[in-house]
Amino acid sequence: MHDLFSIFQYSFFTNAIAAGFLTSILAGIAGTYIVSRKIVFISGGITHASFGGIGMAYFFGLNPFMGAAFFAVLSALGIEWATSKANVREDSAIAILWSLGMAIGIIFVFLTPGYAPNLMSFLFGNILTVTQTDLIYMSVLAVLVTIGIIVFYRPVLYTAFDAEYAQTTGLKTQLIKYVVATVVALTIVFSIRIAGIILVLSLFTIPQSIASIFTHDFKNMIFYSIGFGFAGILMGLIGSYYYNLPSGAIIIFTLVLIWALIKGVSKIVSMSKLPH
Repeated sequence: MHDLFSIFQYSFFTNAIAAGFLTSILAGIAGTYIVSRKIVFISGGITHASFGGIGMAYFFGLNPFMGAAFFAVLSALGIEWATSKANVREDSAIAILWSLGMAIGIIFVFLTPGYAPNLMSFLFGNILTVTQTDLIYMSVLAVLVTIGIIVFYRPVLYTAFDAEYAQTTGLKTQLIKYVVATVVALTIVFSIRIAGIILVLSLFTIPQSIASIFTHDFKNMIFYSIGFGFAGILMGLIGSYYYNLPSGAIIIFTLVLIWALIKGVSKIVSMSKLPH
């Protein structure tokens, strides 16, 4: 037990916990929206498309995360525009931008002079490398997103569940979709620190899957998703530290274990209530 508390004296670990908490808030809100809209794979598309920005940033000597954020926002807006204005199926738009972003990223990484950059932290995540500057950016985004969902809760809710009906009531659903898509894109970029491009989709779906076992109410699902997301991140971080394994993979593995355990218990409880 003493060893467990001793790891909290390290600044990199406390930074990682703070980043995990902020990420759980952002992914809890954004993930509940995309799950409710049944557009889960948009997060995968945006994430992989952002790799194009990382590759170009390396080539031009810029901050890779700034490049990723730029490409992620463009991809999110591009997917929404293509599906609403260009008459392209949503899954097709996601696949096109997903492939294009990865292709651009790989091309520019290979064109970068000198040694090829180490992309492991981008592909698989490394929460232990989070800096104080990262935490400031994440905190600002978390506060803005939290205020946004409180103030515009009903418009976002109506757009998520029935955009066509919401439009007939006078809501500017397309504008709401664009704004929320931008928020989702920025949230995804910050979440790359936690789970990497390969695994980040899980942070936006597994906590929501666990939450759906307990509730289908939009507001309650956000709270449950934040709680289970942070619990999985915290336990995954501790496991990663003690067993010297990649933090992103352990966090996702822990979240899946939590989901499987709760799902199994709920099945047993529901079966026990059946009349004999």
